[in-house]
Amino acid sequence: MSTDPLGKNALFSPPPSSPAEDLLPEQSPAPAGKHALYSAGPRRPGTVVVECSRCLNHSRMTNVELGVRIAFFSLWIPGRRFSRWIQCPECERRTWCRVHWFG
Repeated sequence: MSTDPLGKNALFSPPPSSPAEDLLPEQSPAPAGKHALYSAGPRRPGTVVVECSRCLNHSRMTNVELGVRIAFFSLWIPGRRFSRWIQCPECERRTWCRVHWFG
């Protein structure tokens, strides 16, 4: 059987000269202990972390999804720890949340 460089194998498999491990992105080690329980994962561009005052969960969501939640109905009181009245992404209840913009 001859190899077809322009066929399906060319699209869905690594080139024969390079190992498949080189194509996977490097991943950071998984957090351990308390950090693993309360973290929302590593920082990704275009995302924020929302912390709920009711269920105390940290959820990572995109800026667009947060914008939709804020535009639908929200309140903002500056100076409070949990300053945004939005729907929590975890418990789906409307409650006071804290947005970590750079976390």
